[in-house]
Amino acid sequence: MKSAPFDTELLETLTETSGVPGYEDRVRELVVEELEDSVDRVRTDAMGNVVGTLEGDGEYSVAVAAHMDEIGFMVRNVRGEDDGFGFVELDALGGWDARVLTAQRVMIHTEDGDVPGVIGSPPPHTLDEEEREKTPEVEDVAVDVGLPYEEADERISPGDLVTMDQTTERVGETITGKALDDRVCLFAMLEAARRLEAPDATIHFCATVQEEVGLRGANALGVDVDPDLAVALDVTVANDLPEFDDGEHVTELGEGTAIKLKDSSVITNPKVHRRMQAVADERGIDHQLEILPAGGTDTAGFQNTAGAKPVGAISVPTRYLHTVTETAHVDDIAATIDLLEAFLETEDGDHEYTF
Repeated sequence: MKSAPFDTELLETLTETSGVPGYEDRVRELVVEELEDSVDRVRTDAMGNVVGTLEGDGEYSVAVAAHMDEIGFMVRNVRGEDDGFGFVELDALGGWDARVLTAQRVMIHTEDGDVPGVIGSPPPHTLDEEEREKTPEVEDVAVDVGLPYEEADERISPGDLVTMDQTTERVGETITGKALDDRVCLFAMLEAARRLEAPDATIHFCATVQEEVGLRGANALGVDVDPDLAVALDVTVANDLPEFDDGEHVTELGEGTAIKLKDSSVITNPKVHRRMQAVADERGIDHQLEILPAGGTDTAGFQNTAGAKPVGAISVPTRYLHTVTETAHVDDIAATIDLLEAFLETEDGDHEYTF
């Protein structure tokens, strides 16, 4: 088995750190700390976005974006009887498939510290046929915190945040865990920032907020940063599994980084994605093309918020998106870093992206 072509410690830290939409504080601290050693200046804004700027020789500027938030929950109620146990009801932050939530561990983040809990699942032989066939909803989920109702109600409040409790592990040639969406791309951006030296263009490395609830941070930065070119990094679907036909794969693990042509929120600039392909070919970087039928990324947030802008996107193929076992191939992660670095170091503002 090959070793990972990069240090996985930072990636593991990023994925295991909690940060739901609008409350990315813990992740933001890590990003600021990492960027301070790689760029000329770092700033944050009123939404919580982070921008690390590496000054180039000219006035041409490029924004690179990866989002910090992960899908999670907010506590909406603590229920129970005075002489019984307390259970926590949730409101979703981001797109959850409730089928993946049963029999999972979670962490509730309160003002006085983290409280562990479990989302239980009744034994199947205790359910009738109607209960077995019922489609689960997030609103039906109850977190068992193992505490008497009175204590649970005292320690946990509506508005407290909840994330899945999962470690990040190496499995064969892949890395699996929660929040690879989009911490694996955040990691790729930070690695490229660390490697890049003396670019011709000014590069704004943007760690955005609230992508999972509508690309909100990127929409704001499109105006505030107002770059000449924007490149977003995100995970993309890899349905390269036995139950899917080839045409449903979108991307495949181990085949290289993915250069996005479209998703449901954006059609990338053809001149940008063709240059990405040319750079990848010239540098011998494994790559594949991504045509994503559904889903959006920060790419769309930069495309027209401050006037029409050329945009491109690079994606990390990932299995099992929006679960706690999101899985990416180490070689695809490495190829994403390599392509981003190569694209940025060859961007001098002389490439023509208008039509």
